Amino acid sequence: MELKLTRPICFFDLETTGVNVAKDRIVEIAILKVYPNGNKESKTWLVNPEMTIPEEVIAVHGITNEKVANEPTFKELSKEIYKMIKDSDLGGFNSDRFDIPLLAEELLRAGIDFDMKNTVSVDVQTIFHKMEKRTLEAAYKFYCDKDLTDAHSAAADTNATYEVLLSQLDRYPDLENNIKKLSEFSRRKQSVDFAGFIALDENGEEIFAFGKHKGKKVHDVLENEPGYFGWMLNADFPLYTKKILTQIKLSKLNNKLS
Repeated sequence: MELKLTRPICFFDLETTGVNVAKDRIVEIAILKVYPNGNKESKTWLVNPEMTIPEEVIAVHGITNEKVANEPTFKELSKEIYKMIKDSDLGGFNSDRFDIPLLAEELLRAGIDFDMKNTVSVDVQTIFHKMEKRTLEAAYKFYCDKDLTDAHSAAADTNATYEVLLSQLDRYPDLENNIKKLSEFSRRKQSVDFAGFIALDENGEEIFAFGKHKGKKVHDVLENEPGYFGWMLNADFPLYTKKILTQIKLSKLNNKLS
């Protein structure tokens, strides 16, 4: 089965210095771009993270500090990476919770105004967990009957993710071959900022999903407690979360002025 696409989709995978979206950095990124006509384009970059890769993380993906010491930084690669993904939807394995938020952080740090407003994402892991509840290696064996011999290699994981999605479409007749529908099915919750600090309520309004204001409308909190906005901007929240929060605040201000 081939994906029914109206625009390209980029499957991607990151290897990183850790799992903290706000603080950790990319050390490898692989992108597989699939076009509506079925053509594919793939690229893999090693990245100098400009910080030390912990030994326990090296033990997982095998990318050492020496291996990336002379590689370009993400900022140096950012325009090339953004050019490849900017006209596309995004796909990955656990991508909504980790890869997309971290990629957004790196792009924003590099001065690229990355936004997901006109992009949908398909998280193949969520589809898998809703259907079978396994790991990527198990998913690859289960759906494709192949062994994932290079697990935690970004290129191998990316290609495996793409193949798993195609096999999922073959296996489940009620899984619609439509990127928007796959995005809706693979979405865990209505999160506005991907990191999960700002969500949508049943009426589609932004609410805080953490802390003392959990469940409260963002507009109401910012109006009744103006200092909360400044606190979030200065605290250790992801840059994309701060970007979304600023957009919400500006939209409220614009509504008042209009």
